[in-house]
Amino acid sequence: MVFGSFAEKYEFAAMKSTGISLQRTMRSLMVFIGILSLVAFFFANNVIPYSEYKWQNLRRNLAQLSPSMVISEGQFSQVGENFNIKVAEKSGDRKQFLSDVIIHEKNPQKPSGNFKVTTAEDGELVSEEGTNTLSLILKNGNRYEELQPTEFKKQQREPFVKSTFKEYIVNIDLTEFNNTDIDKENEVDNQNMYHASELVVEIDSLSDSYSKDILAFSENTYFRSGIAKFTDEKVVDTLTNKKKIESALEVFTNSRKEDVIELALNNVRGTIQAVEAKKSEMKSKLKRLNKYEIALHEKYVLAFACIILFFVGAPLGAIIRKGGMGLPMVIAILLFLTYHFIGIFAKNSAEDDTLHPFIAAWISTAIMLPLSVWLTYRATTDQGIFDIDSFAQRFTRFFKKKDDENGTVK
Repeated sequence: MVFGSFAEKYEFAAMKSTGISLQRTMRSLMVFIGILSLVAFFFANNVIPYSEYKWQNLRRNLAQLSPSMVISEGQFSQVGENFNIKVAEKSGDRKQFLSDVIIHEKNPQKPSGNFKVTTAEDGELVSEEGTNTLSLILKNGNRYEELQPTEFKKQQREPFVKSTFKEYIVNIDLTEFNNTDIDKENEVDNQNMYHASELVVEIDSLSDSYSKDILAFSENTYFRSGIAKFTDEKVVDTLTNKKKIESALEVFTNSRKEDVIELALNNVRGTIQAVEAKKSEMKSKLKRLNKYEIALHEKYVLAFACIILFFVGAPLGAIIRKGGMGLPMVIAILLFLTYHFIGIFAKNSAEDDTLHPFIAAWISTAIMLPLSVWLTYRATTDQGIFDIDSFAQRFTRFFKKKDDENGTVK
């Protein structure tokens, strides 16, 4: 906007007539942008992690003080240690009325698994002053409980209990909530709350853990297959002492072959399930590792972006020769949205491991770098973005040369 206003009012022409070049005009702003880039890095490396850490703690403590705030619409929200609640909609002056309630209740003795599920059409959060209990009144619903017998045969029957109710009250103990310190520092973990030096340590730790998990799982799968139990000596003894066999099943009787095949199929199914579960787990760990790497590079990208985008905007303003809030603002918004969306798409690709985190973090800046060099060169040499007359002359000269070769020019 500033350089476009200078060019529009022919102030650059006056400066150049007195021997002041475009680089000299930009010198003071270059110093300012350099300082701004350092301030941007300081904010990204110090201020943003501190504010992120404080915000995460404040959100967690507020959620504990007011359970209705932590219950989000359309997704499961943890209230206390043993309840996960999902509601379709909240209403009322205090958001105490709930609709389409689903509650997963955990068993403290068996934290892995949801063995108690309660559904209801409507619900209401009720609490009295001075009490440590929050009551959730549910209406018109069902309650399902999966039984866990100790005997294996009874477990295969998968027993469960289903009950229907018109009104059911779930009491949630708020003793720990009421003792919550709003300024308490919790153990929260987020890639945005680390400094650059801390991110390097975390990335190394996560990378080592990821590699060790893959190695441990491969070794465990190898030993579970039973191949390690066989040695060359046993194979040689079997071949020398017995007749040649075409299949491993020939050493078993007909009654045992079905048992062996069934056992092998169960082992294969178990291995496939273990691989699928481990694949999902490793994908989650890899996504977290990529997020940490992106967060590290973004601290430096922000500082470089300030410099590169300046060398895009300032020469562009001098070239288009238009100041004010009109065309310069439109072009600036388009350039920034292009830069921003390229970064967003690349970041999403890096989280899915489609793109390397380093490339994802720097690709938008790398695209703008040659553009800034080209625009600065065009502005310094008093050239436009696109010389239509020169292009038309070259276009005409090309076809004139073709006509001369064909002998059609009169």
